[in-house]
Amino acid sequence: MITLKEVKANPMVKSLIKATDRCLDVMNYTEHGERHATYVSRITGKILKELGYDERTVELGLIAGYLHDIGNSINRKFHGITGANLAFNILREMGMNEEEIAVVIGAIGNHEEEIGVPVNPISAALIIADKSDAHKTRVHKGKFDQNDIHDRVNYAIKKNIIEVDNENKIILSKIYMDNMSSVMEYFEIYLSRIIISEKAAKFLGTSFRLYINDVLINNLTRENN
Repeated sequence: MITLKEVKANPMVKSLIKATDRCLDVMNYTEHGERHATYVSRITGKILKELGYDERTVELGLIAGYLHDIGNSINRKFHGITGANLAFNILREMGMNEEEIAVVIGAIGNHEEEIGVPVNPISAALIIADKSDAHKTRVHKGKFDQNDIHDRVNYAIKKNIIEVDNENKIILSKIYMDNMSSVMEYFEIYLSRIIISEKAAKFLGTSFRLYINDVLINNLTRENN
């Protein structure tokens, strides 16, 4: 069975991830290269593992998380759908079976908050992992722009933690930020991502809790509506 290690070693995957970061750097987006791919892969797998999913589901989550943004190498718009098509061909050529490919591309194709919907456990875990990646290391070295809200918000975040409380069925996102930016600015760019993370957590049979500087931010009652 195809593993994350094999996917990471694939020359086309390597090229697409490098191209993704290069393209988005030109567009003045935050880092979307090896660091982001590795983070999302790891957190997707962590969520699935700690919620008790089987080893193969966890491995597929790691793969989907690693590949989720490769569509940006072609265009930012609808990059989830483009990336799913790219991943389909890559994984088929590598010999992954059809059922597993279908699960992975469904997750990749649904991770964008504008058009995505959690359609399987892997897609739900991937959504939460992707939307949680806000951190100072996402600002390209030497390119911090004080006038760019994305740079200010990400650079303000010094620590970012995802915890899974399986006993109480809660997924916690804990962010620690300084006064380089503000909670208001964080919400300006992350509100839609928080909302889809809540939907994803609900799909997994859990609740999503966002804390910023140890203060609970999201509305506890909205998830039940």
